[in-house]
Amino acid sequence: MCMWPYHPDLLETPVPRYTSYPTAADFGALDPTAIAGAIERSDCDVSLYLHIPFCEKICFYCGCNTGASGRRERVESYLAALHQEIAAVAALLPHGAQVRRIAFGGGSPNAILPRDFLALIDALYRYFPLVDPELSIELDPRTMDQAWAHTIGKAGITRASMGVQTFAPQCQIAIGRVQSDGLIERTVAWLRENGVTSLNFDLMYGLPHQSEHDLAASLERTVELGADRVALFGYAHVPHIVKRQSVIDASALPGRRARFDMADLGFRMLAREGYRPIGFDHFARPRDPMARAAEKGELRRNFQGFTDDRADVLIGMGSSAISGFPDLLAQNEKNNGRYRMHCSQGRLNAQCGIARSGEDQARSALIESLLCRGQVSLAAPLLARSRPRLAPFLERGLASLKSETLRIEPEGLPYARVIAALFDPYREATTRRFSSAI
Repeated sequence: MCMWPYHPDLLETPVPRYTSYPTAADFGALDPTAIAGAIERSDCDVSLYLHIPFCEKICFYCGCNTGASGRRERVESYLAALHQEIAAVAALLPHGAQVRRIAFGGGSPNAILPRDFLALIDALYRYFPLVDPELSIELDPRTMDQAWAHTIGKAGITRASMGVQTFAPQCQIAIGRVQSDGLIERTVAWLRENGVTSLNFDLMYGLPHQSEHDLAASLERTVELGADRVALFGYAHVPHIVKRQSVIDASALPGRRARFDMADLGFRMLAREGYRPIGFDHFARPRDPMARAAEKGELRRNFQGFTDDRADVLIGMGSSAISGFPDLLAQNEKNNGRYRMHCSQGRLNAQCGIARSGEDQARSALIESLLCRGQVSLAAPLLARSRPRLAPFLERGLASLKSETLRIEPEGLPYARVIAALFDPYREATTRRFSSAI
């Protein structure tokens, strides 16, 4: 039985995931010197993100900026450029900056050789002011082996996220990601043996040929394998944006109501197993840092999704990587060839992004509060302007207003992004299509 009330009219309009505000859809041309100035002003705690745009095998569903890692010379030339960018960025940081977090994503960082990864770690320690940094990595279990597991231990990585997606064989075939149960189990054991204390499973609902039974079985296996966190994403079928998704048979995808029921099922199952819900599609064991941050009201949201990272500056390196500063969002060149060219000339890559006005920063804090804490205090003028658009959510008990505090009720969790979008004036000015709200 579905716990959440289903109101299809309120889910009709696709909305952003709000991993930034303004969103990447609102980026435009950026002064090439803007990011250098932002880095030079970052006299504070800083987090780093390094993008490795390679996978040994490319999945049909994937919207990441990634390509096959088969040509060794292409991978080597990219890594050489990334080393150049590391040196260039570090040279701009002021003396007061301290790096406390480093994340590696992609693609699949474990698509490169272990020795190349350790060389990146060495470069980061050589160039940046690291202060007992916490390291995390995204992994493809299909390309994991003991050598890579030992590398994770040697690098001191304590957080890892595995792209599992589903354990259902027919769904794996349909999305081009075939990986056995035994492969996942073996990878989990290797990671635990090598110091990973916070392990996330990325799972998906709304996949082709997927039933509620398939999703329930994948969730049960995830719990058995001891995942500390679970990110349960709805598959976003946007072949007009992600061309490789055209391989997926759209007629095999579950309908909107079926997707809604799957999200509800996942929420109920994981909550019953003792996971703390983070929003409506992320979950963490009570002792995991993410759950503790949510409990303390310290949960944040950035380009990596929900996070317990409290740094206001995230510097992204690598092609397509996005950097976030209080007054600036900037994205690196997406094309690997042009990215390498810029790096070889000693230039930073970010020529796309947006300068964030004071109003942008206030809206960002508002949306982050709604998504991370489920409530926000609204200034009287904004509340007055928003009331007509909020009315359908208030009338159906999905949200409530007490004085000037807007609260998303438990029944309204799957509508959180839709409610957040009501406070996004950029959505009124663009026809860009996004993924389904659930």
